[in-house]
Amino acid sequence: MSKAVISVKHLTKIYKLYDKPVDRLKESLHPLKKQYHKEFYALKNVSFEIKKGETVGIIGKNGAGKSTLLKIITGVLTPTNGSVNVTGRIASLLELGAGFNSDYTGIENIYFQGSLMGYTRVEMEVKIDEILAFADIGDFVYQSVKTYSSGMFARLAFAVAINVDPDILIVDEALSVGDSKFQNKCLARIKSMQEKGVTIFFVSHSTAQINSICTYAIWINNGEIKELGDVLKVTSLYTYDQNSSSREALNENNESSMEHDDEFGAPTDIEKLYDDATIKVIGYKLLNSKNIKTNTFDDIGQCKLITKFFSARTISHPLIGFGIYNYLDESIIHFNSENLVIQFETINENSEFIIDITFQMPNLQSGTYIIKIGIDDGTIGSNEELLHVILTQFEFISRKKQNGYLIVDSNISINGEN
Repeated sequence: MSKAVISVKHLTKIYKLYDKPVDRLKESLHPLKKQYHKEFYALKNVSFEIKKGETVGIIGKNGAGKSTLLKIITGVLTPTNGSVNVTGRIASLLELGAGFNSDYTGIENIYFQGSLMGYTRVEMEVKIDEILAFADIGDFVYQSVKTYSSGMFARLAFAVAINVDPDILIVDEALSVGDSKFQNKCLARIKSMQEKGVTIFFVSHSTAQINSICTYAIWINNGEIKELGDVLKVTSLYTYDQNSSSREALNENNESSMEHDDEFGAPTDIEKLYDDATIKVIGYKLLNSKNIKTNTFDDIGQCKLITKFFSARTISHPLIGFGIYNYLDESIIHFNSENLVIQFETINENSEFIIDITFQMPNLQSGTYIIKIGIDDGTIGSNEELLHVILTQFEFISRKKQNGYLIVDSNISINGEN
């Protein structure tokens, strides 16, 4: 049996909260030790063990205690009660730029981080080329890191963390600031580290991301462990809990909610992957099988994505594509109007148009998924010109658990003769 490399026993972290700064002074000077503070339990009696080589996902809403837990494990914070025992070298990405000196250049910070990990300058020189290649920030490595964007900071910090040969890697939402290409690059490296037996603590708000790379999960709620164990079980329970209000809306059965909601959601949560300046997204809405506008689904009925656009140019041969993808940008379903043998009339310049796509929601594992819709001008394989791709995300809540991305109804039997 593998030995635990992280052992957490009865861990508690209490913060003293004061209504006014002067109350802290009053409390320290009061002859009868009167308390002027309220106690806030960031963590309360948390216990678990992680074995070597496990990849553990930590989930929970903002303020649940995830970051406090990781800071105590890495020694940044001291617990109020309880103990933490860690065996091995830790590399961590807790907060963007934590441990970096903002006045140092990128190169200087690489050597600085290496020294904190116990490496000599000569040992870091062996690793420097690989770190720079992964970070891929060009000549900015010679500039002060206080001039870096959040994405550049993330690239450099992650490149250092994964190239100092840690026994334990801790990543706390550090990938959320990078673009999708960099996130996929990081996730691929994490998987290679898994194969080498590195123990990984991974904090993310994306249950799909955690399901993809983790074997074990811990759900923290209000400073306490609410559930831990098999990753699909824990993330399913978490998603189901977080979307309770949405489930109530999905189960309503009144005539008013059955009608189309003509309101289009503002495209604030739509990331434009490709942006032709002459085509603008005005709004969109996702409708479930009951025609209720939502971004949370729990059935596999017929659904709709309705998107309104404005085009300042003429689109002579509109070609529409649609797909559902996981967080790693792996396709789950995809189709387009040419596959369906559908031809559209020319879209005139300076006009609004609506793309209405009806699709059968696949029976997915619980988690977060991405919808992409693309607009091309032309035909596939000839003069096709990609004009615009947008994406939004939705949550799927499943009552069942299987491995893989899709859940299928199945039956297994054995027939034989004695």
